[in-house]
Amino acid sequence: MTQTKPKLLIIEDDPGLQKQLRWSLDAYDVVVADDRESALAQVRRHEPAVVTMDLGLPPDPDGATEGLATLQQILAMAPDTRVIVLTGNQDHAHAVKAIGMGAYDFHQKPCDPVILNLVIERAFFLHALQQENRRMQTLQADSPLAGVISRDPGMLKVCRNIEKVAPTSASVMLLGESGTGKEVLARALHQLSPRAGQRFMAINCAAIPENLLESELFGYEKGAFTGAAKQTKGKVELAHGGTFFLDEVGDLPMALQAKLLRFLQERVIERIGGHEEIPVDVRIVCATHQKLKDLCAAGRFREDLYYRLSEIVVNIPPLRERSGDAALLAHHFKNKFCAQESRAALHFSPEAVAAIESWSWPGNVREMENCIKRAVIMADGSSICADDLGLPDTAAQDEPINLRQVRDDAEYKAIIKVLARVDGNIVKASELLGISRPTMYDLMARHAIKPAAAAA
Repeated sequence: MTQTKPKLLIIEDDPGLQKQLRWSLDAYDVVVADDRESALAQVRRHEPAVVTMDLGLPPDPDGATEGLATLQQILAMAPDTRVIVLTGNQDHAHAVKAIGMGAYDFHQKPCDPVILNLVIERAFFLHALQQENRRMQTLQADSPLAGVISRDPGMLKVCRNIEKVAPTSASVMLLGESGTGKEVLARALHQLSPRAGQRFMAINCAAIPENLLESELFGYEKGAFTGAAKQTKGKVELAHGGTFFLDEVGDLPMALQAKLLRFLQERVIERIGGHEEIPVDVRIVCATHQKLKDLCAAGRFREDLYYRLSEIVVNIPPLRERSGDAALLAHHFKNKFCAQESRAALHFSPEAVAAIESWSWPGNVREMENCIKRAVIMADGSSICADDLGLPDTAAQDEPINLRQVRDDAEYKAIIKVLARVDGNIVKASELLGISRPTMYDLMARHAIKPAAAAA
């Protein structure tokens, strides 16, 4: 079975060099172009993942204006294309400018075929990774939990819990700090439920003045108060058959808590100024960043209402406790806002990644989204640096992620802990760790742990 060779476009006006590059790059399906017009035609026709190009193209073979213009048009037409600039010693500054415009790399003339092959191979590999990442994001977008981007075990467990409870009729309480995505999960819960075809109505109890909140919730009859010119349905009634989301339910006034409790018990409402009981079939999902049990103990939230609302409680971890999610979300938002703001692909500098991972993100995902949007807009060139993020100066340390070092640290901590637990008894420590006694001695020697000191 033959394997299709990856398509490689070579933009070069020297026929001899064209032939040489074709010969040295026989692992690829090579197409060539010798000027801007033919290069753009080949990009449209073949959509190559990788392009090599000489900046000195006619009608400016001794300069770089035509090459840079061609580069700009290629990246505008196909932003994901990896363009490798071939440059002579005399135009090194032009190569640097090309990198700033979005070129993937530059290679010095005369070309070393081995090095050039390695550069091209890596460019194809990175392009394939980018396409796979995009494909995975597309598949994820088809999921009802499309708004949740995480690899953290705790957050993935939250998603599984949402999937379990969604088909039921139970009231769900989402607890978590501001910006952790409570409304995103509430909408996912609605989309996974049998009520997905009906309305999802949301109201923020903290954002509406107390004197208006009751009418927003339950509606009012014509003439119920000054300005009530017509009968108006409340959001609870408008959500009939669907899902009603009460955000920041901890800020609900005590008087309205009693009325909401009656609705949850009887499943009927009365509009302000009305006397008719109106049955409403709606699923209640609520959320808050406050500790409701503490509010109950302080007399600021009804305990009976709390138990009505919390048939199922889902605790959402803050971003700082979600392992690896800060960098994952940063890349997601970077790609999102690059597309939204029509910017060429950007990447984070190592210092920016270290700053993202070391910051505690008190505003959670909402803060992260705003931060990355600002960085995409403010970044110069093709790289987002730490200053673009606008984060407070912190002692950002690049955590070691070498697997051997991580394993050694874990081994050392485990041995010290077990030896302390068994008062230095090597036999018992070996049994607890599930290893032989000689292996135990080898590990202790490697980590410079003395048996006498451990026994002491």
